[in-house]
Amino acid sequence: MSWDFQQIKQTLREDAAAVASPRELEDFRIKYLGRKGLIQEIYASLADAPKDQKPIIGKEANDLKKMATALVEERKQGIGSQPGKAQRQLDPTLPGVAPRVGHKHLLTQTIEEICDIFEGLGFSIQEGPEVETEFNNFTALNIPEDHPSRDGFDTFYTNVKDRTSKDANLLLRSHTSPGQIRIMQEHTPPLAVVIPGKVYRPDAVDASHSFMFHQIEGLLVDKDVKFSHLKGLLHAFCKKLFGPDIKMRFRPHFFPFTEPSAEVDISWKGGKKEWLEIMGCGMVHPKVFEYAGYPKGKYTGLAFGLGVERMTMLKYGIPDIRLFYENDLRFLEQF
Repeated sequence: MSWDFQQIKQTLREDAAAVASPRELEDFRIKYLGRKGLIQEIYASLADAPKDQKPIIGKEANDLKKMATALVEERKQGIGSQPGKAQRQLDPTLPGVAPRVGHKHLLTQTIEEICDIFEGLGFSIQEGPEVETEFNNFTALNIPEDHPSRDGFDTFYTNVKDRTSKDANLLLRSHTSPGQIRIMQEHTPPLAVVIPGKVYRPDAVDASHSFMFHQIEGLLVDKDVKFSHLKGLLHAFCKKLFGPDIKMRFRPHFFPFTEPSAEVDISWKGGKKEWLEIMGCGMVHPKVFEYAGYPKGKYTGLAFGLGVERMTMLKYGIPDIRLFYENDLRFLEQF
């Protein structure tokens, strides 16, 4: 196949001069320099060209490629320096189109709000691992070996061996209370911490239960801490979270790691609705101090644990815990 290179160069210049927009420039580039463009076609014809013509065609093709590449760069600069149609129609006074930005999940907002309240009361924020030892999750919290919560139907055990205890496996923590043990083993009183985090229990999922949920553990240890301190602290917290008119009551209860123990109930609108339990609390059991390595009788402390989902459902009137995890934007965008 013969090529009229003089005519091709002339057409190349004319086509380049006619380019007036980025779109036209891209069409020009594809026409001459694309994988199926004219210059690539010339290179492909070398296979069938006479032997004496191959050097000539190859040289001319190379010259065309350099020329087309230079013209593309030249027109690119020219288009960029001249106001094109699209630029002339641009109105810089019009408001921009902002990208859609998300926000923190409602549970995250509640956790941060609760932690902020306790920080204002002098507590620090700590975190603990979600994979725990049986010692921290049960034994050090004075939970006996025959306690139902240790059963495989109530706790997620892993198949990973616990290197610190013979014949024991690691587990997914069933509450945030193991954080108490870790904090007390690492620090000496006085200390005041809250420990937020995820916890896991093999519960059947329904409107009020989930196999994964969030808790916030609280611990205050010092000399001469009393139950009256616990009541005053939780009263201040609940009034800050739910409003100054909230009504509360403490009911005697039993937890292995606190003595005495209580559950805290709140009532909406001056008691017109039934009492609703929001957390458990109590004075740290002496056995827990013993497992943590504290001197016997030297310190006293208070502890409490609240469920974030339950608090959030009460505060915002949310009827079903599953709404938090279904990722339905119609629900999430309300908060």
